[in-house]
Amino acid sequence: MLLRLTVLAAVLAGALWGAPRVLVVEIDGVIHPITAEITGHALEQAARDGYSAVLLRLNTPGGMLDATRQLNEKIVASKVPVIAYVTPSGGRAASAGFFILQAADVAAMAPGTNTGASSPVLMGGEMDEVMRRKVENDTSAWLRGTVEKRGRNATLAETTIREAKAFTEKEALDQKLIDLIAPNQTELFAALHGREITRFDGRRETLNLKDAEVTLYTPSMRERIVSSIADPNVGLILLVLGALGLYVEFSAPGLILPGVGGGILVLLGLSSLAVLPINWVGASLLVLSLVLFGLEAHIPSHGILGTGGAVAMLLGAVLLIDGPPELRIQWSTAISVTLPFALITMFLLRLALQARTNKSSMSDGGLMNQIGEARTALAPAGKVFIHGEYWDAESSTPVSAGGQVRVVAVEGLKLKVAPKDG
Repeated sequence: MLLRLTVLAAVLAGALWGAPRVLVVEIDGVIHPITAEITGHALEQAARDGYSAVLLRLNTPGGMLDATRQLNEKIVASKVPVIAYVTPSGGRAASAGFFILQAADVAAMAPGTNTGASSPVLMGGEMDEVMRRKVENDTSAWLRGTVEKRGRNATLAETTIREAKAFTEKEALDQKLIDLIAPNQTELFAALHGREITRFDGRRETLNLKDAEVTLYTPSMRERIVSSIADPNVGLILLVLGALGLYVEFSAPGLILPGVGGGILVLLGLSSLAVLPINWVGASLLVLSLVLFGLEAHIPSHGILGTGGAVAMLLGAVLLIDGPPELRIQWSTAISVTLPFALITMFLLRLALQARTNKSSMSDGGLMNQIGEARTALAPAGKVFIHGEYWDAESSTPVSAGGQVRVVAVEGLKLKVAPKDG
């Protein structure tokens, strides 16, 4: 009996160990350095834990070229087969996404998706003809080398760079840019089960994906935080909110919470923008806007300086990121952040300046001629109640408790008073 149980346990353990497992990584949005970091860690985990394959679910408009190179280097060096799958229907693997699709051991697309349009865009402006040729030649050579290794149509793939061509999933399959079309993940695995693939280093490997157990890669806490704020639009919002928090703290020292929260938000905003190429013209315009807001509170310009500050902040936000359109701050975000920030900042600055020019309630000017009530008999000294406070007071004319008095002088923390009608 014991022997039978031992054999049964061994069979079950072998079945469980031999069951194919696939680790899924979501690449949804702009490609940036954190995307390469997350994918690299997923590939390491798959190799370490014995996964049969890694599935990259792609839906991206493109991204940074350097980050794409890093990501592709990790894909071609992976010890585990990598399947790139453009999904869902209506999604795309454009620009940098096309490079990732071609780098994978298996390239697949869902119906209703598209890929291509990989022409490089110069950070910060237009390229002259010589620079464009250099960038296109370099990028084309890189793409050709990858596509040829994967046994796909390198000549046609190069047209996505030279001519910015894009392809539907059917066009890509017919012209050998991808390996198959699959309507869903289950059918993708079924179609790939038993297929022999050639790895980037020339090794041949047969895929075992029948009834594969799918596990979604869970990024670390740091990766989740950085990924969630990597959008430049989010970074700008965090930066502006943090600046407001710090201003409130400096305006009213001792509140603590606005200062702590503002400092954290500013650092998160800076870390979000730090991974992106910064245009210093845009950054200078943002600084100029703050100066103009400050001057508006000091100089009666009838709103001209404040309006100039709002315009400078709006243009600075839009120009802040020196990159392709998908990496830049959107006009809608810039407007929705700039207008409230301008109004709130000028309002707070005016309140602060008015508070400085108002008479202090503790000064001679703030207490002189104020009316109070004698809480004790003044004969000549006693207590009076003025502005919600008790004061030591002295009167040259006796005043009974409850009588009204007028302040005629302030000597330190003692008031000189006289009867209101005296």
